[in-house]
Amino acid sequence: MQGGSPLIHARSLTKRFGDFVAVDGIDFEVHRGETFGFLGPNGAGKSSTMRMIGCVSPISAGTLRILGMDPVTDGPAIRSRLGVVPQEDTLDTELTVWDNLVIYGRYFGLTRAEIRERATELLAFARLEERARDRVDPLSGGMKRRLTIARALINRPELLLLDEPTTGLDPQARHLLWERLYRLKREGVTQVITTHYMDEAEQLCDRLVIMDRARIVAEGSPRQLIERHATRDVVELRFTTHDEQDAAAEALSATAGGAGAEVEPLPDRILLYTGDGDGTVAAVTGNGVQPSSVLVRRSTLEDVFLRLTGRTLEDE
Repeated sequence: MQGGSPLIHARSLTKRFGDFVAVDGIDFEVHRGETFGFLGPNGAGKSSTMRMIGCVSPISAGTLRILGMDPVTDGPAIRSRLGVVPQEDTLDTELTVWDNLVIYGRYFGLTRAEIRERATELLAFARLEERARDRVDPLSGGMKRRLTIARALINRPELLLLDEPTTGLDPQARHLLWERLYRLKREGVTQVITTHYMDEAEQLCDRLVIMDRARIVAEGSPRQLIERHATRDVVELRFTTHDEQDAAAEALSATAGGAGAEVEPLPDRILLYTGDGDGTVAAVTGNGVQPSSVLVRRSTLEDVFLRLTGRTLEDE
C-alpha cells in the first residue's frame, strides 16, 4: 500500500434510486500509484460506485473524498483531474481518430501545441498511429477501446477510472489492452477498475474489493483473498447426465468429497475444494464416483466469490 493521503476515501458510501439501494454503506480507500478493483457480477453496485467517484452521480449518504476534495462542492475541479473510460465507448464515430483526441483536449483548456504533442504521444501509446486520419466508425472494438483510453489520458489525469474496460472484446484485444494498462501502472498512473472477469482482476489489481448485492463482502490483494477464502486446489467433476451428477453429489456430500474436501454442486459440474487435488481425485474414484471428466486446478477469485456468496460471477 502506498503512503500518504488516499486519493479516494469512502466511508458508509450509499447510493439510492428511490427505494432501491444500489450501493449500501461501503468503505474503501485508493492510494496513489496502485490499481484498485471492484469485482462482482452485473448489478452488484460497481458502476454506481464509479459514477459517484467520477462526480456525475451525487451520493445519497456517507462520506466521499476524491483527491482531498468533496464532490458536492468541488465536482468540476475533481473532474478536471480525472480520466474516465465508461462502459460504452462515447467516441464521435463520424470524426477521425486524431480529431477525437484533439476536440476532447480542448475541453481541458489545453493549447493547440499541447494537444498536438499529447495526441501524438497517445496515438503511439494506443498503437493507432497508422489510423490517425481514419474515421472511427470502421475501427475494430479493440481499437475503439484503446482510443477511448487514450482520449481519457489527454489531460494527464492523476486518477484513471475504467468501468468494465474489456467487456465485449476478444481475447487478443483484451490482452493487448491489459498490456497498455500495465504500462500506465509502471508510469505511476493510479487506476480504479470495475470488472466481472476474475482473470482480469487477478492480472491487473494490486488490491480489490468483491461486491455482491450492493455491499463489499471481502477486500485484499488477489493472493490474500484466495488464501483467506479458498483452498489451494479445486477439483472440477463433470458428468454425462444430471441424474449421474445428482447421485455423485449425494455420495460425495456423505463422504466429505473424499480426502476431506468441501463439496460445491453447480448446475453443470461439482467443485471439490481441497488442499490436495490429486489426492482428492484418487479418493473420489476409489469410492466409486466415475465422472466423465476431471480437472484439477488452483483456486481463483471466481472460487472466492462462490464461497462467499454461493453464486458464480455469471449469476445475475
